Amino acid sequence: MAKRYHWDAVYEIALALKAQYPEETLEDVSLEQIFEWVIALPGFDDDLELANDGILLAIFQEWYEELD
Repeated sequence: MAKRYHWDAVYEIALALKAQYPEETLEDVSLEQIFEWVIALPGFDDDLELANDGILLAIFQEWYEELD
């Protein structure tokens, strides 16, 4: 069974984005770009209307911390 992602799984989403975009440095990545990448993840299954800057920033922060 494929992994399913929802907005409240920010750490799991961050790990999936890190795996999907390993060359990204995050210096020039916008919250809009993170939104687009999240909804394009295989297995993303949540309401797009639930996304907000707080969630997207949390995903960004988790991803950034995983790079260190």
